[in-house]
Formats: sequence, C-alpha cells, structure tokens
Amino acid sequence: MRNFLTAFVLLLVVVGSVLVYGSAFIVHQTEIALVLEFGNPKRVINASRDKNEAGLHWKTPFIQNAVLLDKRLLNVEIAAADDEDQVVTADQKRLIVDAFTRYRITDPLMYYQATRNNKMKARSLLEAKIRSNMKDILASATFIEIVRDKREALMHEIATRTNDQANEEKYGVEVVDVRIVRADLPKKNREAVFKRMKSERKREASEARAKGQEAAQRIRATAERQATVIRAEARQRAEILRGEGDADRNRIYAAAFGKDPDFFAFYRSMQAYEEGLKSNQTRMVISPTTEFFRYFNNPDGKITPAQRSPRNQQ
Repeated sequence: MRNFLTAFVLLLVVVGSVLVYGSAFIVHQTEIALVLEFGNPKRVINASRDKNEAGLHWKTPFIQNAVLLDKRLLNVEIAAADDEDQVVTADQKRLIVDAFTRYRITDPLMYYQATRNNKMKARSLLEAKIRSNMKDILASATFIEIVRDKREALMHEIATRTNDQANEEKYGVEVVDVRIVRADLPKKNREAVFKRMKSERKREASEARAKGQEAAQRIRATAERQATVIRAEARQRAEILRGEGDADRNRIYAAAFGKDPDFFAFYRSMQAYEEGLKSNQTRMVISPTTEFFRYFNNPDGKITPAQRSPRNQQ
C-alpha cells in the first residue's frame, strides 16, 4: 500500500511539473510574446511601449504556444559588389551603393503571418524593397547630390517609401531609418578617374612651376638691372669723390709747399722712403750718396757736392 501511494505521489509530481513547464513562459523586456491557440492568435504580451508586461506568464499547455519576437531595433545590411547592383545616376554615373536599415516590429501578428518569425525572411523582404527603392530614387539624382548635396534628403525618401510599401504589404514592421554607408564608383571607373585626376594634377603642377620660373626670372632680371644701376651710380659717385679728394690733396700740398718748402720736401722724402724701403722682393742698387738719401747724410736735407750728379754740377 505504501509503495502504491509513493508511486501515485511521484506520478502527480511528474504530471504537475509537466503541466507547469508547458504552461509557464518568461517574457523579457526586449521581447514581445504572441500566444497562439492552434495557430490562431489569442493575445499579445509586452507589445506596448508604455506598458511593461515583461515577466512570468501562463498559457494553456498542449493547446497554446508562445512565440517570442524581438522588440528592439533590428538591422538589415545591404552590400553591393563591384559588378552587381549598380545604380545609374541622373548624370549617367554608375555607383556601387552600400546601405543599412533599422526597423522594429510594430504589429506582432502581422509580422508573424508575413515571416513566420523568420528573421532571414524578414531581412530578405526588406532588403528587396530597399534595393528597388534605392535604385529608383538615386537614379533621379546626380552624383554630387548623392555624395554631398542631397544625401540626407535621399536617405529619408528611401526610408519613407520603403516604410509605406511595408505597411501596404502588411509586413508588420516600421522602417525607422535608412543610411547610405558607401556610394562609390566601380573599380574600373575609379581607376580611370584616378588617372584623370593624376594627369590634371600633373598639368596644374607643371603650370605652377612654369609660372614660378617665369616670376623668378622676372624678379632676377629686375634685381640684376637694379644692381647694375646701383653699381654704376656708386662708381660714378666714387670717381667724383676721388677726384674731389685728389683736388683737395693737391690744394693742401700746394698750400703746405707755399708755407714751408723745406718741411714739404722732408715729408715727401719720408713718404718716398716708406714706399721704397718696404720689405718685399724688390731690390734697388743705388749709391748711398745720391740725392735720394740726402736726409740720411744731412738732417737739413741739403745736398752736398758729393751728392750732386755730374749733370747738376755742369
């Protein structure tokens, strides 16, 4: 009897555990729970942003099941290869465009019916819409508008159109944002543009160097002309000053000779000694009794009969 009771209690515990395990489920703050009964929706838990219904919840075991959906913002990346998904702009430029999209689930039942809670299917549906809208909208804009001038407005237009199409086709999602990550030329076009830019820069550099050399030659010629004029004027001024100095010197010499002829003769003889007796390689063969050395033989500088030359004695 005791064994029967023990087995019955264990059976009740196992059945209770199974029932509790099949009835309870936990909904996190980042999740939305969709409770289905034989595939038909019965209730939605934690879908409202204002009301927090996260926590432990119950369902009818074996009859109902809970589908958990992500409540956070989800990303879809759109990457294009060099030879695929090229966008032709209004100015006939081919672009490789990479983008990403952020979306959230707004209608859990509609999202479940469209995707069966398959994230890959949801991403493929949104990616197809975004690629199509991106090609259509960017085709009406120029390369400069896509890259710089109207980039923000174009991204907003792509997001708006994709969101409208998602609502029309009942995807149950809201496209929050679409961002163009890269808008670049294909590889072959990039190489051609790079070569063209390189040749243009070389041409500009050559023109700049030629203009610089021309300016340098012009400045150099002007400087040389000014230097020639300055040197000529300086030489002219030097000759004038030299002539004036010689005139002043001769006038002073003449005045000194008129005042004291003996002193003037002595001074001139001293200058002649200074110039003639310098320590250089020049040698003079001359008699000490000549008139040149008269101040060596006589302090008064008078010429003795021995110093007179035969011509003077005559």
